[in-house]
Amino acid sequence: MRRCFLLFALFGATTVAFASEGEDFGIAVEAMRRRSQCTSGSGCEPSTGCTIPPPGLVEPGQVASAQQSQRRPTPHDTFHACREMVLRFQSTEATIRDLVARLWPFGRTDGFAEALEAWNRELLWAPAAATEAPITKFGDELRAVFGPVPAGDCLAEGSRRLSLEVDGNLVELRRNPANSNALQFEHVDASGRHVKWTDQVDRCDKPSLAGMVTYCGMNSRLSRVARGPVEWLFLCRKSSKNLELSSDPYWQEWDPRFALYGAIGFNELTGEIAFIDGRKDRETFDWRETFPPPGGQSYADAAGRSRTEDMYDKSFRVDCFACHDNKEPYVIGPHVKQARVGYLRGNKDERSTAFGLGTFLPQRKGRAEAPFRVIGSSYTAARRARMTQAKVVSLPGHPCTSCHVLTTQETGQRFAADAAGKKPTAILSPERALPLLGQREFLAAVGEHRTVWATRGGEGKIHPWMLPHYGGDLSEQSPEVTDDEWQALSQCLWDAGGAECGYRPLYTACPSPGRTGDGYVPQDLATEIVALSAPRDGFKHAIRLSWTYLNGYGQVPERDDVRFNIAIKTEAISQTTAPRSDDFPTMAEARGDRLATIVGKVGFSGSTSLVQDASFVGHRKWTEPLPASAPRRYSIEIPAACGKRYLFRILPKRFCFDYNGIAFGTEDHVIHTDVTCAPASANLR
Repeated sequence: MRRCFLLFALFGATTVAFASEGEDFGIAVEAMRRRSQCTSGSGCEPSTGCTIPPPGLVEPGQVASAQQSQRRPTPHDTFHACREMVLRFQSTEATIRDLVARLWPFGRTDGFAEALEAWNRELLWAPAAATEAPITKFGDELRAVFGPVPAGDCLAEGSRRLSLEVDGNLVELRRNPANSNALQFEHVDASGRHVKWTDQVDRCDKPSLAGMVTYCGMNSRLSRVARGPVEWLFLCRKSSKNLELSSDPYWQEWDPRFALYGAIGFNELTGEIAFIDGRKDRETFDWRETFPPPGGQSYADAAGRSRTEDMYDKSFRVDCFACHDNKEPYVIGPHVKQARVGYLRGNKDERSTAFGLGTFLPQRKGRAEAPFRVIGSSYTAARRARMTQAKVVSLPGHPCTSCHVLTTQETGQRFAADAAGKKPTAILSPERALPLLGQREFLAAVGEHRTVWATRGGEGKIHPWMLPHYGGDLSEQSPEVTDDEWQALSQCLWDAGGAECGYRPLYTACPSPGRTGDGYVPQDLATEIVALSAPRDGFKHAIRLSWTYLNGYGQVPERDDVRFNIAIKTEAISQTTAPRSDDFPTMAEARGDRLATIVGKVGFSGSTSLVQDASFVGHRKWTEPLPASAPRRYSIEIPAACGKRYLFRILPKRFCFDYNGIAFGTEDHVIHTDVTCAPASANLR
């Protein structure tokens, strides 16, 4: 009776908790009902049934309204609210099933499954599965891939500000002593000499191409943290609702208020990239604060986890992936003021020395064939179709693609057009022409905010800002991209070309653990038969199955995205024959293709018992891994009966934290042992 009461209370409390969330509850129930109807291209996510938000068009008229703090829920809001609730439903269902299994065991009559789970419970857990709260889960995924995520500090030592240039001069918002100390814009040249005062700045030499930000903003701040191959770039961006600059004190360098907070994480070895975005309904941030990463510093950081749920955008609505698609962590354009871009003589220009960021962002050469994928299962869930369709454009022999990675996303459709000073153009169907017209309208708005000085002929011209053969060095006056060259390239960039474009997928597959994936394999498989000093759960013997493994992909010592499945098969001991390869559990059984969970992470997979998500020794549930540069030891204990042969297959699995789900190893790792109940023995391979 007491067990029934506990289950009734759990079911009741769960129903009330979900139902109290009103409209989201109804949307989630409807989504789960139609899950079986969701297929690729159907407009909903197969795993949850939630309706995927459509991509937005690039239209400047929509930009200012998108910044309003009081707004109606967007399709992204609805999708992620639905997704969170469905995942919570699924998690609650699993918890209830597990509770029922523990209250009324229904495994094998000898209690093998229950004992197997109980003996190994603390090491059987999936990373980033402690919660379905979207920001906290996102943060757990980031740590599992990139290691510890630094707090954002835009005033950190070495951080930089983005200044503003007008007519080749630097502009600062200062008090003019000759005009009653009114705030005005002072223009100074590269030598620091005063040029003039103006009441307003409505055009600048290098307007932003980012979209939904002030075209000629000033005094945003950048901070960069590098740890081995992993780099984090933090941006505290000043912006305004109407996207125009004013003489409000907010725009002064010393004013700590800013509008948009974001960060990019990138591993240059693996091409893994992640985008962190501050919430959009917040009026201002203050860069005197440091900003803890999503999910806090660890699973145990309760305060940080709670705080960051309200700090970051849980709708993941901004398409950062579309612009940052050149297989690098950032896209270098004139607005960012790298010394080598947007100055007449590149990094030899006196303005570059006076106004630029120097080599603050290191120069890399992107490779079209390099690995590249976005981390964040919630972020990619709404963008799977767009990501799988995105392509790198090669176009052999073209002066642009010979140096740059250009894609059928924004580096091609927006940045390349602006860099070449051309309009996006392609022969497209009417429905596909709408985004192209949107890009034209956006680039026209950018052009209306660019000074005549930046586009004039002769000395001083910095637009177009990329020239064939000379790149960002504009002093040689290399011929610009011809209309014919641009027409051929733009047709490819709008995914309307053929074989001549040399298309290849932009985003690459999540690598499986092993020689055919990331190159790191389990080693030193061994079994040890142990006679227990006292019976445990009815068993007098145990098998210790152990192996070693280094999760070295990307050279991140704390990387924690790989676990192991262990498939276990038993049969009578044969005195004359060794096991054949087909006697061992199959790959499908080790993957759990037809899994029936018994309790916790243990169940039946076909004809075998399956243990899921084994981590290394000492790595208990919801704890951070210690750094490792050498293989870690893995070990599980298996209840054993005399006179039985135990056959094992261990299978590494990578939690991809993108739309790929899980990538399993593809190589055989098998071992067996016979429990004769003779003195302790070992079987090594």
